[in-house]
Amino acid sequence: MSVQDRHYIAGAWTQPAGPGAIDVVDPATEQVIARIPAGTASDVDRAVTAARRAFETWSATPVEERSRCLQAIADGLAARADEIASLISREVGMPLAHSRMIQAGLPVIDFGSMPGLLRSYAFEEEIGNSLVVREPVGVVGAITPWNYPLHQIAGKVAPALAAGCTVVLKPSEVAPLTAYLLAEITEQAGLPAGVFNVVTGTGPVVGEALAGHPGVDMVSFTGSTAAGRRVSEVAARTVKRVSLELGGKSANIILDDADLQTAVAHGLSKCFINSGQTCIALTRMLVPRSRLAEAERIVADAAAAYTVGDPFSEHTALGPVVSRTQLERVRGFIETGIAEGAKLVAGGPDPLPFPHGYFVHPTVFSQVTPNMTIAREEIFGPVLAILPYDNEDEAVRIANDSMYGLSGAVWSADPARATRLARRLRTGQVDINGAAFNPLAPFGGYKQSGNGREFGRYGLEEFLETKAIQL
Repeated sequence: MSVQDRHYIAGAWTQPAGPGAIDVVDPATEQVIARIPAGTASDVDRAVTAARRAFETWSATPVEERSRCLQAIADGLAARADEIASLISREVGMPLAHSRMIQAGLPVIDFGSMPGLLRSYAFEEEIGNSLVVREPVGVVGAITPWNYPLHQIAGKVAPALAAGCTVVLKPSEVAPLTAYLLAEITEQAGLPAGVFNVVTGTGPVVGEALAGHPGVDMVSFTGSTAAGRRVSEVAARTVKRVSLELGGKSANIILDDADLQTAVAHGLSKCFINSGQTCIALTRMLVPRSRLAEAERIVADAAAAYTVGDPFSEHTALGPVVSRTQLERVRGFIETGIAEGAKLVAGGPDPLPFPHGYFVHPTVFSQVTPNMTIAREEIFGPVLAILPYDNEDEAVRIANDSMYGLSGAVWSADPARATRLARRLRTGQVDINGAAFNPLAPFGGYKQSGNGREFGRYGLEEFLETKAIQL
């Protein structure tokens, strides 16, 4: 077990203000693998003070130097990719092969995309007799989740630093270890002291102190919708900017002319990735009623092929969920689906034959109606709900009948038809015929999936203020 007994504040590993500690647990073995400080409001205050002091210099640092630092961080992440992948597989339970590609790969893109963007971005423009300038918003409080721990950190920290902001990060206490690794890399990259700070702890203590701190100019939060509401309430007291990336219940509409075998199998993979612990997981599959029985046969065979087990085994397709709390939550939803009359096609709530670990059967329900709990609530586990529809307009109504609007998908033999339908969906992104995730495209949600956008140019602009200078 490793003991990380310091916060990273003002370029130094700093003794916490309080004695509290938090265990980090491997979800596959249930063993404690690390212990981190349970930060306090006093720790947050010290970090914000350091970031406030560093902002004066960093915000005035030339674009060329900021670009150099960001590229050096990207290079440092790439050099330690195997270590990152292994660490996150132990923290979160994602199979190692997926961790190498996703958990370790995406942060390199997040940081590596910024230097080129900075060099081409127009921070100033003339409009009539005004010089319009875009300036860094200030000190940013970043509060990040556990499911993609380093990618979600990088998606906030990289553009914030690129914009000239300084950052105080509160990583998830469930999966905090790559935040320490990133702090080491920023130090090696020559980032000035105080520009990037890390305070670990819980949301109700460290998160609230950060969101409410008068020295923080902006809060960028990713997590549950309930927690996002609380962040907004606390931040509103100081009228700071708030960017939220929250929950999802994304619909995958398979049209009647689609290749059903391909669409169903791919849709299942987009539901089960990271054991279903993905905010953009395609957890609602909408299938023409006339093809429902065929879809059930396909999905039952596909689900049976998912090997559940040790994240470090090359044969594992599905690791554990992240915690006992999450395990009980997911099983509870499966039991609710059965109780409400959905047809269980694969899986179920029964325990798996492992002596340790938070493992869940990959589960599929069919004949789900839009009012059922499993069709409305974000489960955050490997649970797919198949909903039948009778025509295209009904499919759109079902897809949009959600408080969420983060992602979605459409399958059709006619890409133009699929794109027309995609335009009707009230959601921040839509995949056509299995298109790949684009880490440079804007990412964020409609409705209670949040506000603001991350990644690429749109992510950079979240951390900029606009000033008009009349000439």
